[in-house]
Amino acid sequence: MSPAGKKGVLIGAALAVVAIVAAAVVLLSGGGSTAASPDSDTASTAEDSNYPLSAAREYLLAFGAKDADAASKATDAPAEASSALLNTWAALRPTELTAKLGEVGPAQGDKATAAYTVTWNLGPGRTWTYSGTLGLVRAQGTWRVHWAPTVLHPKLEAGQRLAIASSDVPAVVDRDGKPLVVSAGGGLKPADDKAFPLLRSALTGHGQASEAFAVERVDSSGKNLETLFGKAESDHKPAATGLSVATQNAAQAAVDGYRGKAVLVAIQPSSGDLLAVAQNSSVTNASSAFSGQYAPGSTFKIVTATAALEAGLVTPDSSVPCPLTDRIGTRTLSNEGFDLGTTTVHQAFAKSCNTTFGRLASQLPADGLAKAATQFGLNADFSIEGLSTEMGRVDPAASADEQVEDGIGQGKVQVSPMGAAVMAATAASGRAVVPRLWADGTKVNTGYQPPSASVLSALRGMMREVVTGGTATGLSHSGSVFGKTGTAQFGDGAEAHGWFVGYRGDLAFAVFLEGANDSKPAVSLGAKFLDAL
Repeated sequence: MSPAGKKGVLIGAALAVVAIVAAAVVLLSGGGSTAASPDSDTASTAEDSNYPLSAAREYLLAFGAKDADAASKATDAPAEASSALLNTWAALRPTELTAKLGEVGPAQGDKATAAYTVTWNLGPGRTWTYSGTLGLVRAQGTWRVHWAPTVLHPKLEAGQRLAIASSDVPAVVDRDGKPLVVSAGGGLKPADDKAFPLLRSALTGHGQASEAFAVERVDSSGKNLETLFGKAESDHKPAATGLSVATQNAAQAAVDGYRGKAVLVAIQPSSGDLLAVAQNSSVTNASSAFSGQYAPGSTFKIVTATAALEAGLVTPDSSVPCPLTDRIGTRTLSNEGFDLGTTTVHQAFAKSCNTTFGRLASQLPADGLAKAATQFGLNADFSIEGLSTEMGRVDPAASADEQVEDGIGQGKVQVSPMGAAVMAATAASGRAVVPRLWADGTKVNTGYQPPSASVLSALRGMMREVVTGGTATGLSHSGSVFGKTGTAQFGDGAEAHGWFVGYRGDLAFAVFLEGANDSKPAVSLGAKFLDAL
């Protein structure tokens, strides 16, 4: 076979040494060596720089080894070739590069052509192979590769280059389709480092890496003229969560604007979707929102009122005493400076009368509060994918005194901000609420049944009055808000937590301020949150 008709010489990417001898052509590629069959025609041709084959071989050997100096010197425009080669390798960043010399056509005077095939390994699952033709020219008796854009790719024209189009692909989106987690560089990362910090692990753990990747032919401005390999857009469908970026932003801004320790949890009552979970930097317990156990204070009067209504002890309009202080058993309760005398249940609820609700609790069966608390999900147990949660714990009272204390959210009752939000969501929806991050991502280990519609109707009226004329009038200009405030002593009783638990429309939420000593800041924070939506 003549040199001009020789085909199929393979040149490798990881080429370290090439020895062309009379007996063989040695190829090093990917760490291994392969000896081509002995061919005296090929050997003698390679030794003679006056043949077109030698120029094509020299260029492709250097190209496969990513040796810009040697490859450019094998062309008739070394400076231009070196710049183009270095820029292309930098843009495509191949992990491996191989070149194969195809048919070299017969010389036509001082010109000839040589076919080539190039394979770029651009990462796992991204192997790009294409073929083209090298122009060969002879000047002063020496053959060289004629430099042109087509030496890099057959479709490249003057002023054009190869470029990677790699974009972040949404792996997890919120309820409105806004990216929460993106796939980039073969891994997953938050779309916004500041968004949902408490849920970062849960969100990235549910996403699937799938990065959009393409090699494009672009003009001098970087405009895509043609996609040569891959896809600029991914076909991957992101996982959807019920979270809301807008709600989270409002919640985070509200807690960040408070100087003390602040937590806010928001849930959609109709679906159970967790909408937002925010804690400020002052909170030292990373799991405070999900499983922190705290005395709920007077927010627990939602439960006490429900138990009293269900037991037939009172109706919202029943007359009840609300003295400044009351001795119930061995416990003395106080209303912190106010005395309503004889009033109605709904008024006592709106003003948060401890003496009224302590007295009502004392008239309930020992398990009365525990049963009512269970109807609001406070004794429920859920396995939420990616989260560890604890709604609360309300056991039957061990004594009459404990029952009185439990009735005003002190005693031994414990609730997490998450559990308080579920309680509010249950009051709003009238059904058992299963909190969730994903549509099918929550297992109900211990479920619950809500109070009757008639009891909830009466309760909602009282919760509305808390805002219109009770302890949460700071929310009266934030729409039709229903809720209950709470102040709960802890430790030696010198300090107290502040709470607001409530809902507006299809949004239920709980505000917990650790050590706030008052519920008014919780009301103000709740108003700031709602007003931002």
